[in-house]
Amino acid sequence: MNAPRAALPVLILTGPTGSGKSRWAERLAEQAPVELVSVDSAQVYRGMDIGTAKPSLAIRTRIPHHLIDVCDPAEGYSAGRFVTEALAAIRLIQARGRIPLLVGGTMLYLRALIHGLAPLPQASPDLRGEFDARAAREGWPALHAELATLDPEAAARISPHDAQRIQRALEVCRLTGERLSDLHGRTRSPLQGMTVWSWALAPPERAVLHRTLAERFEAMMDAGLLEEVRALYARGDLTAAHPSMRSVGYRQLWGHLAGDYDRAEAIRRALAATRQLAKRQFTWMRSERFAEWLDPEAHALSWNRDVRQRLEALAL
Repeated sequence: MNAPRAALPVLILTGPTGSGKSRWAERLAEQAPVELVSVDSAQVYRGMDIGTAKPSLAIRTRIPHHLIDVCDPAEGYSAGRFVTEALAAIRLIQARGRIPLLVGGTMLYLRALIHGLAPLPQASPDLRGEFDARAAREGWPALHAELATLDPEAAARISPHDAQRIQRALEVCRLTGERLSDLHGRTRSPLQGMTVWSWALAPPERAVLHRTLAERFEAMMDAGLLEEVRALYARGDLTAAHPSMRSVGYRQLWGHLAGDYDRAEAIRRALAATRQLAKRQFTWMRSERFAEWLDPEAHALSWNRDVRQRLEALAL
Protein backbone atom coordinates (compact mmCIF):
# COMPACT_ATOMS: atom_id res chain seq x y z
CA MET A 1 0.00 0.00 0.00
CA ASN A 2 1.31 3.43 -0.88
CA ALA A 3 2.09 5.94 1.83
CA PRO A 4 -0.37 8.87 2.14
CA ARG A 5 0.28 11.52 -0.46
CA ALA A 6 1.37 14.06 2.18
CA ALA A 7 4.14 11.67 3.27
CA LEU A 8 5.77 11.57 -0.14
CA PRO A 9 9.08 13.47 0.03
CA VAL A 10 10.54 15.98 -2.40
CA LEU A 11 14.16 15.16 -3.26
CA ILE A 12 16.71 17.81 -4.25
CA LEU A 13 20.08 16.98 -5.81
CA THR A 14 22.32 19.88 -6.72
CA GLY A 15 25.99 20.59 -7.27
CA PRO A 16 28.33 22.53 -9.53
CA THR A 17 28.19 22.12 -13.26
CA GLY A 18 29.91 18.95 -14.44
CA SER A 19 29.66 17.15 -11.08
CA GLY A 20 27.47 14.33 -12.40
CA LYS A 21 24.04 15.32 -11.04
CA SER A 22 22.07 14.13 -14.06
CA ARG A 23 23.89 10.80 -14.17
CA TRP A 24 23.13 10.17 -10.48
CA ALA A 25 19.48 11.17 -10.90
CA GLU A 26 18.93 9.04 -13.97
CA ARG A 27 20.48 5.99 -12.30
CA LEU A 28 18.16 6.41 -9.31
CA ALA A 29 15.11 6.86 -11.56
CA GLU A 30 15.93 3.57 -13.27
CA GLN A 31 15.59 1.79 -9.93
CA ALA A 32 13.02 3.72 -7.90
CA PRO A 33 9.59 5.38 -8.48
CA VAL A 34 11.21 8.75 -9.21
CA GLU A 35 10.53 11.41 -11.85
CA LEU A 36 13.03 14.19 -12.56
CA VAL A 37 12.32 17.91 -12.47
CA SER A 38 15.08 19.94 -14.14
CA VAL A 39 16.44 22.94 -12.24
CA ASP A 40 18.37 24.37 -15.17
CA SER A 41 17.80 27.83 -16.63
CA ALA A 42 19.17 26.79 -20.05
CA GLN A 43 17.55 23.37 -20.47
CA VAL A 44 14.14 25.08 -20.52
CA TYR A 45 14.94 26.33 -24.05
CA ARG A 46 14.14 24.33 -27.16
CA GLY A 47 17.00 23.94 -29.64
CA MET A 48 19.68 24.34 -26.98
CA ASP A 49 20.62 20.71 -26.47
CA ILE A 50 24.36 20.15 -26.75
CA GLY A 51 25.63 23.12 -24.74
CA THR A 52 23.15 22.52 -21.91
CA ALA A 53 24.05 18.82 -21.58
CA LYS A 54 20.35 18.12 -22.02
CA PRO A 55 19.33 14.47 -21.55
CA SER A 56 18.87 12.70 -24.86
CA LEU A 57 15.40 11.98 -26.23
CA ALA A 58 16.05 8.29 -25.61
CA ILE A 59 16.68 8.94 -21.90
CA ARG A 60 13.69 11.27 -21.63
CA THR A 61 11.48 8.67 -23.26
CA ARG A 62 12.60 6.06 -20.75
CA ILE A 63 12.66 8.31 -17.67
CA PRO A 64 10.04 11.03 -17.07
CA HIS A 65 11.59 14.51 -17.11
CA HIS A 66 9.85 17.83 -16.42
CA LEU A 67 10.70 21.48 -17.25
CA ILE A 68 12.86 20.69 -20.27
CA ASP A 69 12.07 22.29 -23.67
CA VAL A 70 9.24 24.40 -22.23
CA CYS A 71 9.93 27.63 -24.12
CA ASP A 72 11.59 29.19 -27.16
CA PRO A 73 15.01 30.88 -26.81
CA ALA A 74 13.41 34.21 -27.77
CA GLU A 75 11.24 34.04 -24.63
CA GLY A 76 12.26 34.97 -21.14
CA TYR A 77 12.07 32.43 -18.33
CA SER A 78 12.05 33.69 -14.75
CA ALA A 79 12.56 32.24 -11.30
CA GLY A 80 8.89 33.02 -10.64
CA ARG A 81 7.77 30.96 -13.61
CA PHE A 82 10.09 28.16 -12.54
CA VAL A 83 8.58 28.03 -9.04
CA THR A 84 5.05 27.93 -10.43
CA GLU A 85 5.84 25.18 -12.94
CA ALA A 86 8.05 23.20 -10.55
CA LEU A 87 5.29 23.13 -7.90
CA ALA A 88 2.79 22.00 -10.53
CA ALA A 89 5.16 19.20 -11.58
CA ILE A 90 5.76 18.18 -7.95
CA ARG A 91 2.02 17.91 -7.28
CA LEU A 92 1.42 15.99 -10.51
CA ILE A 93 4.19 13.50 -9.72
CA GLN A 94 3.04 13.00 -6.15
CA ALA A 95 -0.56 12.56 -7.28
CA ARG A 96 0.65 9.52 -9.20
CA GLY A 97 2.22 8.14 -6.03
CA ARG A 98 5.71 8.82 -7.31
CA ILE A 99 8.63 10.89 -6.01
CA PRO A 100 9.81 14.20 -7.52
CA LEU A 101 13.58 14.61 -7.71
CA LEU A 102 14.65 18.16 -8.48
CA VAL A 103 18.04 18.02 -10.13
CA GLY A 104 20.15 20.89 -11.41
CA GLY A 105 22.49 23.72 -10.61
CA THR A 106 20.60 26.96 -11.30
CA MET A 107 20.94 28.24 -7.77
CA LEU A 108 18.64 31.23 -8.23
CA TYR A 109 15.80 28.84 -9.08
CA LEU A 110 16.57 26.55 -6.15
CA ARG A 111 16.76 29.49 -3.77
CA ALA A 112 13.37 30.71 -4.99
CA LEU A 113 11.87 27.25 -4.48
CA ILE A 114 13.46 26.64 -1.07
CA HIS A 115 13.03 30.12 0.41
CA GLY A 116 10.34 31.76 -1.72
CA LEU A 117 10.27 34.88 -3.85
CA ALA A 118 10.07 38.35 -2.39
CA PRO A 119 7.58 40.80 -3.92
CA LEU A 120 10.05 42.91 -5.87
CA PRO A 121 9.46 46.04 -7.98
CA GLN A 122 9.41 46.01 -11.76
CA ALA A 123 12.66 46.81 -13.51
CA SER A 124 13.44 50.48 -14.11
CA PRO A 125 14.95 51.15 -17.56
CA ASP A 126 16.19 54.54 -16.36
CA LEU A 127 18.00 53.13 -13.35
CA ARG A 128 19.45 50.26 -15.36
CA GLY A 129 20.73 52.71 -17.94
CA GLU A 130 22.37 54.69 -15.14
CA PHE A 131 24.03 51.57 -13.70
CA ASP A 132 25.21 50.44 -17.13
CA ALA A 133 26.78 53.84 -17.79
CA ARG A 134 28.52 53.82 -14.43
CA ALA A 135 29.77 50.28 -14.97
CA ALA A 136 31.21 51.33 -18.32
CA ARG A 137 33.19 54.05 -16.55
CA GLU A 138 34.03 52.38 -13.22
CA GLY A 139 33.55 48.63 -13.76
CA TRP A 140 31.04 46.29 -12.11
CA PRO A 141 33.36 45.56 -9.13
CA ALA A 142 32.99 49.23 -8.15
CA LEU A 143 29.20 48.90 -8.15
CA HIS A 144 29.56 45.66 -6.22
CA ALA A 145 31.54 47.56 -3.59
CA GLU A 146 28.67 50.06 -3.35
CA LEU A 147 26.24 47.16 -2.92
CA ALA A 148 28.44 45.76 -0.14
CA THR A 149 27.88 49.02 1.74
CA LEU A 150 24.12 49.06 1.16
CA ASP A 151 23.39 45.34 1.49
CA PRO A 152 26.39 43.31 2.73
CA GLU A 153 24.43 40.05 2.84
CA ALA A 154 23.33 40.29 -0.79
CA ALA A 155 26.80 41.36 -1.91
CA ALA A 156 28.36 38.34 -0.19
CA ARG A 157 26.28 36.05 -2.40
CA ILE A 158 26.94 37.91 -5.66
CA SER A 159 30.14 37.82 -7.69
CA PRO A 160 31.78 41.25 -8.28
CA HIS A 161 31.48 40.46 -12.00
CA ASP A 162 27.82 39.33 -12.03
CA ALA A 163 26.44 42.44 -13.71
CA GLN A 164 22.82 41.31 -13.85
CA ARG A 165 22.49 40.50 -10.15
CA ILE A 166 24.48 43.53 -8.97
CA GLN A 167 22.26 45.74 -11.07
CA ARG A 168 19.08 44.16 -9.71
CA ALA A 169 20.15 44.37 -6.07
CA LEU A 170 21.07 48.06 -6.41
CA GLU A 171 17.85 48.72 -8.30
CA VAL A 172 15.76 47.20 -5.49
CA CYS A 173 17.58 49.31 -2.90
CA ARG A 174 16.92 52.50 -4.86
CA LEU A 175 13.28 51.72 -5.71
CA THR A 176 12.11 50.38 -2.34
CA GLY A 177 14.50 51.88 0.19
CA GLU A 178 14.97 48.37 1.53
CA ARG A 179 17.72 45.80 1.20
CA LEU A 180 17.16 42.89 -1.15
CA SER A 181 18.36 40.47 1.54
CA ASP A 182 15.72 41.82 3.98
CA LEU A 183 12.96 41.40 1.41
CA HIS A 184 14.08 37.83 0.74
CA GLY A 185 14.24 37.17 4.48
CA ARG A 186 10.52 37.86 4.86
CA THR A 187 9.40 35.36 2.23
CA ARG A 188 7.64 32.02 2.75
CA SER A 189 9.00 28.80 1.25
CA PRO A 190 6.79 27.27 -1.46
CA LEU A 191 7.92 23.88 -0.08
CA GLN A 192 6.68 24.67 3.43
CA GLY A 193 4.82 21.69 4.87
CA MET A 194 6.53 19.23 2.53
CA THR A 195 9.15 16.68 3.53
CA VAL A 196 12.37 17.63 1.71
CA TRP A 197 15.50 15.49 1.39
CA SER A 198 18.46 17.36 -0.10
CA TRP A 199 21.99 16.57 -1.18
CA ALA A 200 24.81 18.54 -2.77
CA LEU A 201 27.53 16.97 -4.89
CA ALA A 202 30.89 18.51 -4.06
CA PRO A 203 33.99 17.28 -5.91
CA PRO A 204 36.77 17.56 -3.30
CA GLU A 205 39.48 18.40 -5.82
CA ARG A 206 38.77 21.58 -7.78
CA ALA A 207 41.51 20.69 -10.30
CA VAL A 208 39.73 17.41 -11.09
CA LEU A 209 36.46 19.26 -11.69
CA HIS A 210 38.22 21.77 -13.96
CA ARG A 211 39.69 18.93 -16.00
CA THR A 212 36.25 17.32 -16.27
CA LEU A 213 34.75 20.62 -17.43
CA ALA A 214 37.43 21.04 -20.10
CA GLU A 215 36.90 17.49 -21.37
CA ARG A 216 33.13 17.96 -21.40
CA PHE A 217 33.33 21.20 -23.36
CA GLU A 218 35.66 19.59 -25.88
CA ALA A 219 33.15 16.76 -26.29
CA MET A 220 30.37 19.32 -26.79
CA MET A 221 32.36 21.04 -29.52
CA ASP A 222 33.00 17.67 -31.19
CA ALA A 223 29.26 16.94 -30.98
CA GLY A 224 28.41 20.12 -32.91
CA LEU A 225 27.95 22.87 -30.31
CA LEU A 226 29.29 25.57 -32.63
CA GLU A 227 26.84 24.46 -35.32
CA GLU A 228 24.02 24.54 -32.75
CA VAL A 229 24.88 28.14 -31.83
CA ARG A 230 25.28 29.04 -35.50
CA ALA A 231 21.71 27.85 -36.17
CA LEU A 232 20.44 30.04 -33.33
CA TYR A 233 22.50 32.98 -34.61
CA ALA A 234 21.04 32.54 -38.10
CA ARG A 235 17.44 32.77 -36.86
CA GLY A 236 17.61 36.55 -36.90
CA ASP A 237 15.27 37.08 -33.94
CA LEU A 238 17.88 36.44 -31.23
CA THR A 239 20.58 38.76 -29.93
CA ALA A 240 23.38 38.49 -27.42
CA ALA A 241 21.09 40.30 -24.96
CA HIS A 242 18.53 37.48 -24.79
CA PRO A 243 18.80 35.53 -21.50
CA SER A 244 19.04 32.27 -23.43
CA MET A 245 22.08 33.50 -25.35
CA ARG A 246 23.78 34.65 -22.16
CA SER A 247 24.08 31.01 -21.08
CA VAL A 248 27.64 29.82 -20.54
CA GLY A 249 29.15 28.50 -23.77
CA TYR A 250 26.47 30.05 -25.97
CA ARG A 251 27.48 33.61 -25.04
CA GLN A 252 31.13 33.03 -25.91
CA LEU A 253 30.46 31.21 -29.18
CA TRP A 254 27.95 33.91 -30.13
CA GLY A 255 30.74 36.48 -29.78
CA HIS A 256 32.92 34.39 -32.08
CA LEU A 257 30.17 34.20 -34.70
CA ALA A 258 29.68 37.97 -34.39
CA GLY A 259 33.36 38.41 -35.30
CA ASP A 260 34.50 39.66 -31.90
CA TYR A 261 37.26 37.02 -31.54
CA ASP A 262 38.42 33.75 -33.04
CA ARG A 263 37.31 30.21 -32.23
CA ALA A 264 40.24 29.50 -29.90
CA GLU A 265 39.50 32.62 -27.87
CA ALA A 266 35.81 31.68 -27.68
CA ILE A 267 36.73 28.29 -26.25
CA ARG A 268 39.13 29.87 -23.76
CA ARG A 269 36.43 32.30 -22.61
CA ALA A 270 33.82 29.55 -22.40
CA LEU A 271 36.06 27.40 -20.20
CA ALA A 272 36.85 30.36 -17.95
CA ALA A 273 33.14 31.19 -17.64
CA THR A 274 32.31 27.57 -16.84
CA ARG A 275 34.88 27.49 -14.04
CA GLN A 276 33.52 30.79 -12.69
CA LEU A 277 30.00 29.34 -12.76
CA ALA A 278 31.15 26.31 -10.75
CA LYS A 279 32.81 28.62 -8.21
CA ARG A 280 29.58 30.63 -7.77
CA GLN A 281 27.63 27.40 -7.33
CA PHE A 282 30.01 26.23 -4.61
CA THR A 283 29.59 29.57 -2.83
CA TRP A 284 25.82 29.26 -2.89
CA MET A 285 25.90 25.63 -1.74
CA ARG A 286 27.96 26.62 1.30
CA SER A 287 25.45 29.33 2.20
CA GLU A 288 22.54 26.89 2.03
CA ARG A 289 24.00 24.28 4.40
CA PHE A 290 22.55 21.27 2.62
CA ALA A 291 21.87 18.23 4.79
CA GLU A 292 24.51 16.11 3.07
CA TRP A 293 27.53 16.92 0.90
CA LEU A 294 28.69 14.00 -1.19
CA ASP A 295 31.81 13.19 -3.17
CA PRO A 296 30.62 12.38 -6.73
CA GLU A 297 33.28 9.71 -7.15
CA ALA A 298 33.09 8.04 -3.76
CA HIS A 299 29.40 8.09 -2.86
CA ALA A 300 27.43 7.39 -6.05
CA LEU A 301 26.54 3.77 -5.29
CA SER A 302 25.98 4.24 -1.57
CA TRP A 303 23.72 7.26 -2.15
CA ASN A 304 21.62 5.34 -4.66
CA ARG A 305 21.26 2.41 -2.28
CA ASP A 306 20.50 4.60 0.75
CA VAL A 307 17.82 6.63 -1.05
CA ARG A 308 16.12 3.47 -2.35
CA GLN A 309 16.12 1.99 1.14
CA ARG A 310 14.58 5.15 2.60
CA LEU A 311 11.90 5.12 -0.10
CA GLU A 312 11.21 1.45 0.47
CA ALA A 313 10.69 2.21 4.16
CA LEU A 314 7.80 4.46 3.07
CA ALA A 315 6.26 1.38 1.40
CA LEU A 316 6.64 2.87 -2.06
